[in-house]
Amino acid sequence: MQDLGLLLIRVIAGLFMAFGHGLGKFERFFSGEEIKFMDFLGIGMSASFFLAMSAEFFMALFVAIGLFTRVTTIPLIITMIVAAFVAHGADPFAKKELSLLFLTMFTALFLTGGGKYSISNLFSEKIKTENKIVKFLLG
Repeated sequence: MQDLGLLLIRVIAGLFMAFGHGLGKFERFFSGEEIKFMDFLGIGMSASFFLAMSAEFFMALFVAIGLFTRVTTIPLIITMIVAAFVAHGADPFAKKELSLLFLTMFTALFLTGGGKYSISNLFSEKIKTENKIVKFLLG
């Protein structure tokens, strides 16, 4: 039953993020419109937007299918921390709530992995490594 729960959380969090937030950024990035976005890292608005778009669209899709779930949640966790505590840092809780919910789900998936019903699980036993960190991140 735990693996079904992980599947449900993974698919819902991944698809809601990808199609509710990432797809719009993806379309805007390639539309030719001027990009106005928070430049938290000092690398430029377009680069910052690209990083957020990549996490919210591509990494979220990888989470949904369970491909390297732990690794792909890391950019999503960072993006949600920035969204909740920097972009909406001065806003009331209601504005931060969605970012915090996604942060919680992606953090839980980082800790648990994708579960039995994930793409990574299909080939995890074929990866021979004694490195515990690599095994954790791929598991």
